[in-house]
Amino acid sequence: MSVEMSVEKGSHTDERAWISTIAAAVFRDAAQGVAGAMSDSPPHGEGLVLRLLGEIEVEKDGTPLALPPSKKTRALLAYLAVVRRPQRRDRLCAMFWEIPDDPRGALRWSLSKLRALLDRPGEHVVADRETVAFVTGGISVDLFEVRRALASGVETATTERLVDLAESFRGEFLEGLDLPACHEFQAWCTAEREDARIARVRILDTLLGRLAEDPGRALPYARTLVRIEVAEEAFRARLVSLLGRCGRRDEAQRQYDIGRRLLTKLGVPATGVLEAARHALTAPTAARPPDPAARDHGAKGITEPGGICISEDAFRQVRGEIETEFRDGTLPLPDKPSIAVLPFQNMSSDPEQEYFVDGMVEEIIAALSRIRWLFVLARNSSFTYKGQAVDVKQVGRELGVRYVLEGSVRKSGNRVRITGQLIDAATGAHLWADRFDGSLEDVFGLQDKVASSVVGVIEPALQVAETARSAGRSTNDLTAYDLYLRGYAMSLSSAKQIPEALCLVEHAITRDPRYGPALAWAALCRMRQVFDDRSDDREVDALKGTAFARRALEVAGDDPGILANAALALAYFGEDIGAMMALVDRALSLNPSFARGWYVSGVLRNWAGQPDIAIEHLEASLRLSPRARIGLSLLNIGYAHFFSRRFAEALPKLILAIQEDPSDPRGYRFLAACYAHMGRLDDAREIVKQFRAISPVVIPDVSFLRNAKHRELFLSGLRLATGDAI
Repeated sequence: MSVEMSVEKGSHTDERAWISTIAAAVFRDAAQGVAGAMSDSPPHGEGLVLRLLGEIEVEKDGTPLALPPSKKTRALLAYLAVVRRPQRRDRLCAMFWEIPDDPRGALRWSLSKLRALLDRPGEHVVADRETVAFVTGGISVDLFEVRRALASGVETATTERLVDLAESFRGEFLEGLDLPACHEFQAWCTAEREDARIARVRILDTLLGRLAEDPGRALPYARTLVRIEVAEEAFRARLVSLLGRCGRRDEAQRQYDIGRRLLTKLGVPATGVLEAARHALTAPTAARPPDPAARDHGAKGITEPGGICISEDAFRQVRGEIETEFRDGTLPLPDKPSIAVLPFQNMSSDPEQEYFVDGMVEEIIAALSRIRWLFVLARNSSFTYKGQAVDVKQVGRELGVRYVLEGSVRKSGNRVRITGQLIDAATGAHLWADRFDGSLEDVFGLQDKVASSVVGVIEPALQVAETARSAGRSTNDLTAYDLYLRGYAMSLSSAKQIPEALCLVEHAITRDPRYGPALAWAALCRMRQVFDDRSDDREVDALKGTAFARRALEVAGDDPGILANAALALAYFGEDIGAMMALVDRALSLNPSFARGWYVSGVLRNWAGQPDIAIEHLEASLRLSPRARIGLSLLNIGYAHFFSRRFAEALPKLILAIQEDPSDPRGYRFLAACYAHMGRLDDAREIVKQFRAISPVVIPDVSFLRNAKHRELFLSGLRLATGDAI
């Protein structure tokens, strides 16, 4: 690959143009490499092979290459290969190395090792003074093979192709390659592992359906699937069934016992398929029980989607033994907000686009599933409606969900338009609708973009809908959840309502002392009372806020909302900022589309003295949730520009934030300091007069800012602004 550096660097505009030039070249070569790999890529064992599904490995012409001993160098190789776009050197330095380690020197050393490893200088590792990229054209990468298969539709792949894909997983993504101190890399790696796990489950599930008539061959894949998805009852039921068909009844009984204990321990309600599989081991009428995890397309109209279809005779035989409820077609709603994503309509004339449409829906389901407070119906249930004209209210009753997401995909040439709408299944009301346009040149990128965008707007839309539903209930019937929702919405509407919101949230905690979301939000309300100088006793608020946050973490589990909100409160009250950023990174690894998580991460980066990264994360939050209130994000972006001495860029952000919530004193203080540093002292003093009417405290405690230079920049600006106004 050759890149001509025809752009003189110097100004910011020229620098951006130069970055665009190299990016275009890298993307062009990468696209050519991918196209070549899809048509005539070298067979496994020839050329360069990069394996990421398991421990990272590199082969050349069938011979394993000795990787550099440095874990960070291997992690750098994997990261650059997977992201497939140029990365700024300063970003890579911040991601992998600390300041005492001479980050730029360490990066240069790692790149030299990678060039030596790949033995083709300038062809794959492409770098200059500002950016680094890894071009994978001509390299066989196992992860990309899996992604291409998913995009093409694993259902259409041959059985042997599915076997090859299943065997390509030697373990989890980058198994053993963890860098706990490198929070951003670790969060990225965790998210990639989850995506790879979901892909592996889908491949194994499809393969086992193909091998239904060959239990001996299917058995090892069924064991693997159960190890990956330990709490999925249908997968364990299938393993029990296969073991029985292979004559291993004692082992089948052990697997049944393990499954029952796991479901009980994890609090997962049984659907009955595991019990049915155990019963089939001794049932005299069945020569071979059906695959419990397979979909019976002929059963539509006989059983509820996702249920178990058995004959009347079989029902009589197992009545009282199977823990399956035969209902009148209506399922009760779960005890938390619930949603089903229906198959999107393919509005194109090309039936081959079905794979893309179905893949898009699966991406959305996977992304929604990372919202811990949301019950998301599995694909196998919602996809039973594929190709049918449906009544959304009926779907809600049959699937037992409150909300339904439906949409369509229309392809025209190389462009595609995706529309979606969110509907309240109880009333039929449309809560949200939008459309997304993109190019099919990067199918995965488009799927990721739409999935994250849909989740970003659906999450706040659902919260608004749930809050409105709660507001309609009588006050003598409020649950802890209702109280939390009201307090949450109230605190976000205006800073001056935080004391009232705190009362509601603490009432929720009184009703349920282990209610994690309420505990974390109470900690934030206590934090804001201190932060906004509305506290009657700062020490008491700090102690109570810290206690609430710690109690929240004790019950948080894998709930990203609790993790992020508790981390923000604890960071303000003096806990180690690095540890709190790591907590938020974990929240984002659990749900990369969590808009509030990116917002909290941006706030903490500001406090930690990393304003440029703060802006990146805050802008990600705005992209993911464009319809949410933007004042707080703009306020913190304004802080970041201020700390970077970009005062002119900070001004409009701060002014817009103040306009959204004039009762929040923080924007006024930074705006006054900003004007002062720009030499606009009259404007600065006018702002001081305005916020003195909101808060008597002009110069606040800024110990939450860990960077001493940033603290002094802010305080010196306020001192200039106040002058003789104090």
